[in-house]
Amino acid sequence: MTTPKGERRKQALVEAATTLLVEGGFDAVRHRAVAERAGLPLASTTYYFDRLDDLIAAAVEHHGRTELRWGRAALDAADTSAADTAGLIRLVLDLLLGPPGDNDAEAVLLRYERLVATGRRPYLRPLTLALGEELRVLLAQAFDRFGRPVAAGRLEQLIALVDGAVVNALIEVNPDPRAAARRMLTDFLT
Repeated sequence: MTTPKGERRKQALVEAATTLLVEGGFDAVRHRAVAERAGLPLASTTYYFDRLDDLIAAAVEHHGRTELRWGRAALDAADTSAADTAGLIRLVLDLLLGPPGDNDAEAVLLRYERLVATGRRPYLRPLTLALGEELRVLLAQAFDRFGRPVAAGRLEQLIALVDGAVVNALIEVNPDPRAAARRMLTDFLT
């Protein structure tokens, strides 16, 4: 049985690992780095997590669940009364790429690096698939609320279109993946 103090320490480790994952990808999540970021002894990482893979999985889940909560809140706050395509596109991009920020291209690059690197970590596949399914439900709800219901196959095409636009934009000298995806989505939806 874990004590409240133990739960707080474990959560601090997960949050620290999540921050490292978001900032630097999977290679940044190491026992020592996580312990230092959390302000806890190095031994705490192996006390609460049997393997580094377990800590990484907890960080991926924490990050994914946080993004889904943010996405649900963004959907709930969206003004769907006008049912405008620009508002729908903005929301879809935020759901797929995360909220825009100061260093958007770097944040999107790190997001796609994590997604691709997940493919090399079989232990993350069930979690990644489950989080992806929840995201698809959220995307379908967004289309419904904007008065544009979308079939599952069409939704997969839309996700593939955004992914392709983003990856192509990321290889440019001055990448703007969100703008590239916005252009593609606008053509796709109009």
